[in-house]
Amino acid sequence: MYRIVLALLTVCGLALLGVLVVNLAHGGVGAQAGAEGTSGHSTECAPGWVAAWNASPLSAPAGAVGSRPGVSERSLRMLVRPSIAGSEVRVVLSNRYGDEPLDLWSVSVAKAGSGAALADNPRPVTFDQLSTGQAPPHGVLVSDPVPLPVLPTDTLAVSMYLPGHPGVVSEHPWAMQTSYISDPGDVAASVDGVRFTHTVNSWLVLEGLDVHTDKAMNSVVMMGDSITDGMGSSPDADRRLTDDLADKLAAMGGDKQMAVLNAGIAGNQLLADYPAQVGESAFSRLSWEVAGRSGVTDVILHAGTNDLAAGAKSEAVTTGMVRFTERAHQAGLRVFLTTITPASTGRHSSPAVVAARGEVNQWIRTHGKEHADGVFDFAAAVTDVSNPNRLVYGFDAGDGVHLSDVGYRALAGAVDLSALSGSRCLA
Repeated sequence: MYRIVLALLTVCGLALLGVLVVNLAHGGVGAQAGAEGTSGHSTECAPGWVAAWNASPLSAPAGAVGSRPGVSERSLRMLVRPSIAGSEVRVVLSNRYGDEPLDLWSVSVAKAGSGAALADNPRPVTFDQLSTGQAPPHGVLVSDPVPLPVLPTDTLAVSMYLPGHPGVVSEHPWAMQTSYISDPGDVAASVDGVRFTHTVNSWLVLEGLDVHTDKAMNSVVMMGDSITDGMGSSPDADRRLTDDLADKLAAMGGDKQMAVLNAGIAGNQLLADYPAQVGESAFSRLSWEVAGRSGVTDVILHAGTNDLAAGAKSEAVTTGMVRFTERAHQAGLRVFLTTITPASTGRHSSPAVVAARGEVNQWIRTHGKEHADGVFDFAAAVTDVSNPNRLVYGFDAGDGVHLSDVGYRALAGAVDLSALSGSRCLA
């Protein structure tokens, strides 16, 4: 199996090729698609790898940014929570926007303890049985399997040392999760974490986490902007929309269970690419971030509000949604569209944007099912009935745009779980 995957960051013909390349490395689209090849399993319900966590990357300077120190010759300790249980893990380390190879030393994974400390001794992570790895320019590095039983309630600490001096690194800037950067030096294997003196609210270099399950499972990806990303939810509490959806699917049990991946980026757009500001568009990321992950069968798109705020017309947004669903269907994925939630402040609340948002939502409710596999009415779930341009009081995180913990729980409740693919091998 390939350990190094080149990320082809174009669309059209090259994007389709990117789907094929990444699928070969990660196990293909759909853990239960059938015979070996697209599924990555020798039999339909055999054990296999499933994408269990994701962070959408942006291009960021490797040097100091604001209160964040530079990462060269320092150790990183990134804290994440997988959405499903498994007996082994493998990590996906990103260099998608680097022009030079990214050297990675002393990579390990362990159960997280308090703060930067570990709950137990770290498990070494290898790459083709080597203790060091190198992510290629504009690509990712996938580790060997690491024996480590995990539960969805576990927080994992992925640690690594960056010995070189990269110009840029992949960073997900709004993690709603505290992670850590050390003083200069290789302290990635330290259990007490005392040298990790800098806290960050971002995920650096780490792009994904897969788990190995005893029966084939599927994943659903939620793709979008800051609402999907979870802005406004309580930090370090795992109360994003995707966390709530994962909890609901786990509570359903049986063949309704699925892994849930978050592919949201604050400020992201459906139509336009801004890799160093708000990320590549949802359309551009589809081929490598969604179709290229192990076990992914479904994608939920909540996008368009930032396009409208940037001046896009409603017709451009709905046309973009049609193109997105067509491309996803070509990759063998099921697609669900969501209506756009209201906003009462800033550029998202101008009369022109409010009118365009209403047109997009009406199109989704009326015509969405003609193109997608289903529609979830997020707007109806959180709109104040006395003022259709405002979130329900208590659902508003305080800025008129983003949702509180209870607001995200309401959005998760708007997802029809019976419409999702589920994981029939768990029946």
